[in-house]
Amino acid sequence: MKRYLVPVLICLAACSTEPAAKKEEPKKVEVARPKLEPSPKGVPDVYKVRLDTTRGPVLIEVHREWAPLGADRFYELVKDGFYTQAAFFRVVPNFVAQFGIAASPAMSKKWDVPFDDDPVMRTNKTGAVSFATSGPNSRTSQVFINLRSNQSLDEDGFAPFGQVVEGMEAVERIYKGYGNQPNQEIIMKRGNAYLKEAFPNLDYIRKAAIVP
Repeated sequence: MKRYLVPVLICLAACSTEPAAKKEEPKKVEVARPKLEPSPKGVPDVYKVRLDTTRGPVLIEVHREWAPLGADRFYELVKDGFYTQAAFFRVVPNFVAQFGIAASPAMSKKWDVPFDDDPVMRTNKTGAVSFATSGPNSRTSQVFINLRSNQSLDEDGFAPFGQVVEGMEAVERIYKGYGNQPNQEIIMKRGNAYLKEAFPNLDYIRKAAIVP
């Protein structure tokens, strides 16, 4: 993430035997923030999503100003029931808990449509929620929750759009024994039938919903 430096003007008073002129108060420098345009899909600027997981409830607070395109897509996916019965299929200890391939292949295919990247405005700290990506403008539906501070992901273009505000202890209890073993291509083709058969200890999202 680029850092913008604001120049600071330092005024030095010249040495003189004459009375010093009255100093003017320095003008405050205002840093302009990018204007957040309203969502074309009617998504609120701030909203919350409750994940009812097999390890307990998890509440995610989403802010469009952090990553508007990601926030809009996540809202649409939740409203469409995409994450219901979705597995935490990739959980790497002390790194991330990842979900976002649907329980049914038909739903996965429906939303397998890439959308553009957001600039990284927030860091991938513990509990931050970001879309997974395989390269520029390749995000679709897969999301991960940071299990630690992963600031190195910021420079790789992973833009957090939300933050776990309740239930991080449930996230930390999600089963980690399979690591990267589940094959994502097979999950896309066979859905939960493959996961239940080959990885019976995985944890799931029973339901995801927008809440007040």
